[in-house]
Amino acid sequence: MPRRTPALDRATPERIAGTALALMDEDGPEALTFRALAARLDISLASLQRRCTDLAGLLDLCLDHLAARLPEPAPGGDWATATEARFTALYRLLVAHPGLLVLRGARPWLGRNLLARLVEPQLADSLAAGLTAEEAITAYRRMYLLTLGSASFVDHRDPGSARALTRTALAALDPEEFPALTGHLTAIVPAVTGHDVYYGALRQLIRAADPTPAAADTP
Repeated sequence: MPRRTPALDRATPERIAGTALALMDEDGPEALTFRALAARLDISLASLQRRCTDLAGLLDLCLDHLAARLPEPAPGGDWATATEARFTALYRLLVAHPGLLVLRGARPWLGRNLLARLVEPQLADSLAAGLTAEEAITAYRRMYLLTLGSASFVDHRDPGSARALTRTALAALDPEEFPALTGHLTAIVPAVTGHDVYYGALRQLIRAADPTPAAADTP
């Protein structure tokens, strides 16, 4: 256990994670260094490293800090409603912090808060609703990968810039070689940043996996 000091008392896991996220949100992922974070926290670099020994540990701290904000749907509710609430909440958290997604890369997200607020209750609800273990984990993985991919595809905090870059790149293509892309810019460009694309795809996955009898009658 690290020796108690005023600096360590100020550098709680919650404050470290919140400050690191703010640093990335304000100045981009490249701004997150241990030296910059220690300065923002007004503690020494050594004090910060006692809490987080490396970048991987810091990112895990940030990710689990966000996961603590995920909702906890009441048990016994409608499976599809609870599933949509969990994954849309995760999506909104992720799109709000694009810098964290850049640094996260392919790292697994196995912090206690994510496991307790998303993975465990989602699997438990699926099993209770009648899915097999294989069906439950397959449905979860499909929705999780959709959410992660949709959130990290573009910086959703600056949709105007993302659409402008896409339009410029597609407009520069040869119409004879890429007639579908160049001929339908008005439909393609908004879809790049449109949240409805994600929500629609998520609901399709939920309908496909929904084990309740009423779901079979839903078109």
